[in-house]
Amino acid sequence: MSRNNEGAAWTILGYLLSGPLFWGGVGYGLDTWLGTGYFLASGLLLGMGAALYLVWLRFGR
Repeated sequence: MSRNNEGAAWTILGYLLSGPLFWGGVGYGLDTWLGTGYFLASGLLLGMGAALYLVWLRFGR
């Protein structure tokens, strides 16, 4: 594996971890603040969708 491909793999992994962590955290905060139970799941789904979209934009075209 070349250095360029290795860097791309780490970038993709970073996107796929940071999207759900960030938006899941936002959802968790909203759930705690509003006393609900569905923003966490919505945030995780939004984060994974956004991460996959960013990977597709950067590497898939």
